[in-house]
Amino acid sequence: MEARALIERKRNGGRLSATEWRTLMNQYAVGEVPDYQMAALAMAICFVGLEREEIGSLTDAMLHSGATLDLDHLHLGRVDKHSTGGVGDKVSLVLAPLVAACGVAVPMMSGRGLGHTGGTLDKLESIPGFRTDLSLAQATRQLESLGCALIGQTREIAPADRKLYALRDATATVESIPLIAASIMSKKLAEGLTGLVLDVKRGSGAFLPELDRGLTLARTMIELGADHGCPVVALLTAMDRPLGRACGNAIEVEESIMALRGEGPADLMQVTYALGAEMLVLGGVATDRDDARRRMEVAISSGRAAARFQQIIEAQGGDPAVVDDPSRLPEAAEVELFTAGRDGVVAQVEPRTIGRGITALGGGRTRVADTIDPSVGFVITARPGDVVCAGEPLATIFARDAAGVASGRATLLEAIRIADDAEPPLPLISHRVTEAGAQRWTDDDC
Repeated sequence: MEARALIERKRNGGRLSATEWRTLMNQYAVGEVPDYQMAALAMAICFVGLEREEIGSLTDAMLHSGATLDLDHLHLGRVDKHSTGGVGDKVSLVLAPLVAACGVAVPMMSGRGLGHTGGTLDKLESIPGFRTDLSLAQATRQLESLGCALIGQTREIAPADRKLYALRDATATVESIPLIAASIMSKKLAEGLTGLVLDVKRGSGAFLPELDRGLTLARTMIELGADHGCPVVALLTAMDRPLGRACGNAIEVEESIMALRGEGPADLMQVTYALGAEMLVLGGVATDRDDARRRMEVAISSGRAAARFQQIIEAQGGDPAVVDDPSRLPEAAEVELFTAGRDGVVAQVEPRTIGRGITALGGGRTRVADTIDPSVGFVITARPGDVVCAGEPLATIFARDAAGVASGRATLLEAIRIADDAEPPLPLISHRVTEAGAQRWTDDDC
């Protein structure tokens, strides 16, 4: 098969058959199709899109380019959660041990930072010794014993997607809905799930800021799940400001530990409980979302959720003592407060700027091979709508040197805008989407 002909056909608005997608992705996975040709195809997809059947064919092609997890013997609901990416979004670190402590198996496969967003794997690896490179056999054994494994995409699972995922970040093709949907679902379906919950971000810091595009992505992935017998529920959540206070790898782990103790920021806990409730219902251990919320609150207040995280850390080679003593996490050499320059109202805390600022501090990547500094980042206490006075602390900068402090200060000056008044931020959770359609989220859903 000649890849050039397929690229040309897609560029001109034509479609590829299921056989062509399967052959193309298999050849790409083993290096017979070079990155430059796949980059050209990805850009063509960005411009002309894919038909519904093609998205399914691409998903299947990437799914079957490697191995899959067989977890039927667990006799438990197996539910994962995926976020489309945000700044300060450490929900996975809280949710996985919490849901596992409630009796649902969580085979959570995560990624590294992509663009301006943080990556769950990078956050986990800020825990000294923590390994995310478990094989499928190791992950299966851990799921049998602890009901949870926090892993990266192995070489065994969807290798075609693994290569394409990195290529998209380097070629400005991340925001394509067909590519996002196929990438996410090929990995998640390879986990042998009985259910999947999606956190689809919207707002200025999301890859898809617009509400209509977020709903389209959610519906696309729900359809792909239905095609494979995996029920999917999506919540649309706000990313017009960072989630929680901590933004940066090690400090997000510390905030996650506080959340597992019941001491997390209100917005982080609300999103965590909402997504967790969907997971427990899909996993068959809760009768409804209210019942699920009560079970999670008990798991946290009893200490079971934090203890499960500690067990997972130990099983994956990390230092379990960080749960009791977060000061064992990497600490920045320089710490400095950032204060308000004037009286007024916090009109904006721009997450995309914050995410890029973390990368500038050394806490993110501009190239796949970059090494990150897990200690750097920001703790931002200012929230949109807060009334502040000149000189009042708004955030804390964590940097490795004086130059980093200066870079962090410049980031915050751009990201945090104080005005005489402010428009209200997006609702933290705006929609719930299922096969039946999209519904607006209300206070009663919380």
